[in-house]
Amino acid sequence: MQKDLRAAFNQQFTEAKYDAYMKQIDGISPGNLDFRNAETPIFIPKAFTQKMLHACEDIIDVIVAPNFKALTERSIPDDVRVPGDEKHPQVMVFDFGICENEKGEYEPQLIEMQGFPTLYGFQLLQNEFTTAYAQVPANYSSYLNGYTKETYTALLKEIIVGDHAPEEVILLEIFPEQQKTRIDFYATQQLLGIQPVCLTNLKADGDLLYYVKSDGEKQYIKRIYNRLIFDDLQQQQNLTNIIDLKKAYNVEWVPHPNWFYRISKFTLPFIDNPYVPETFFLNEITQPVNLNEFVLKPLFSFAGMGVVIDVTQADIDKITDPQNWILQRKVNYAPIILTPDEPAKAEIRLFYFWKDEWARPKAAHNLARLSKGKMIGTRYNKDKTWVGGTIAYFEQ
Repeated sequence: MQKDLRAAFNQQFTEAKYDAYMKQIDGISPGNLDFRNAETPIFIPKAFTQKMLHACEDIIDVIVAPNFKALTERSIPDDVRVPGDEKHPQVMVFDFGICENEKGEYEPQLIEMQGFPTLYGFQLLQNEFTTAYAQVPANYSSYLNGYTKETYTALLKEIIVGDHAPEEVILLEIFPEQQKTRIDFYATQQLLGIQPVCLTNLKADGDLLYYVKSDGEKQYIKRIYNRLIFDDLQQQQNLTNIIDLKKAYNVEWVPHPNWFYRISKFTLPFIDNPYVPETFFLNEITQPVNLNEFVLKPLFSFAGMGVVIDVTQADIDKITDPQNWILQRKVNYAPIILTPDEPAKAEIRLFYFWKDEWARPKAAHNLARLSKGKMIGTRYNKDKTWVGGTIAYFEQ
């Protein structure tokens, strides 16, 4: 987006530099980088950053409103509702596409949001290598609101570990060693000292939870950094002896699992901002709409499955639960990142954190993704280069 920085990066790029950079990235946790790390970061001008932050503040106004929990109560499926104190989500993320409007201007458009963690640890470590590799100017930073590596790390520890000893806190997933994002689990373990634990290893002792360590001792758990997505869990086959998470346990959640559903595609119809695409619950549409202008999305799906880009009336007619689907106005991703062959499209994910003493969450860091396919994601970018995960640097 910053033409001078893009030209300078592309000019100095070599495959040898990229290979050396990737050895550093893989070195964060050797053999555990299971997604493509792109050749380039993204450079974001100050005005574009402010538009994204403005949209986030309008969304947060809805989230902090007294009626938000009542508004989103229907978003939580009964079969995955978890008891316990939800208070507020300690973490949330907002995904913006870099788009082109009808005037030919570049603008952010919200694609999705989650009351759920993302690659908080990996991006911190990746940033150190990318800053040097890309020769990022001093007046650009991957952090927001004045955060630095040191203050961001301290914030992450406050949010995830809290007042507990690290051994009393776990990162919960299903088969963490098999997940594509597992490098983040091990990066988080390095940074905070918390253990990734598989749900199959979690045991209940009354209302207490524990797992058995490698030395055979029980480790009781006081706080769970939740990376478990129930939609993913329900895809698993032949799981036995899993504890019932619908029971109440004496444990703190970061974030509470119900926030995964409250802050999600379900929230989009309630947002009014020029950088948030118009969105409707399918069952609440009373006037005809031009389906060519919308994307059809299920409220409950894993990793973007079920999304229909080129919507037809036949797609609508076969849906038996329209209350669980949304129509979201299409956005026009801008092929703005110049690469050695075709230009790439981009999304930026802003990381927000919410400490107990804060009235509102604050932006702190980011990740970005490049794509040359119809959608962002691995299966749309096979055999392509200059695509995949990366990081954005914001003009200060």
